[in-house]
Amino acid sequence: MRLFKRDPGLDAPLAAGARAPRSPRRGHGRGSNERFGRWTESIARGMGTPWFLLILTLICVAWLAWNTWGPESWRFDSAALGFTALTLILSLQASYAAPMILLAQNRQDDRDRVQIEQDRQRAERNLADTEFLAREVVALRLAMKDLPDREFVRAELRALLAELETEQPREGESSASDSGDGSSPGIAESGGEEPKR
Repeated sequence: MRLFKRDPGLDAPLAAGARAPRSPRRGHGRGSNERFGRWTESIARGMGTPWFLLILTLICVAWLAWNTWGPESWRFDSAALGFTALTLILSLQASYAAPMILLAQNRQDDRDRVQIEQDRQRAERNLADTEFLAREVVALRLAMKDLPDREFVRAELRALLAELETEQPREGESSASDSGDGSSPGIAESGGEEPKR
């Protein structure tokens, strides 16, 4: 029985469409950290877009224009004090943005490390497969060198045909010389009697 359940974390990538395992206690453990990490990554991604910079610029311009040229009673940030509220809001936004961006970068580094390890293992497998296939190709080439090629077979067939052509006239000459004396070897040995069938 295992007392502690091993959590794969970022070292074991999830399958496509799978979600991180949830912790049994809500708000504690790996599930809440994963949820918080995804939330901070989405905010960091949003801050890294041109739309965020455009909207932040428009808000700052509207803030400055309202507190400079707006009705005196409706102004909420004094230009004489250097727009203190706007400065504090921007400082607060920057103080939260930096750690969120760093957290997103750390999580991306962890994912990249896992991906690099998987790529390295895949490259090792591909290299082993390539070496195996190269050895097989060399073995096939060596086996093909031992097999006769087309020219070799043609030369052998020509030699056999020439040998057959030279043997046929010799057989014709020997059969003509044997039939010239009028006796067959079988009849001579049996004393002129034909063998019984």
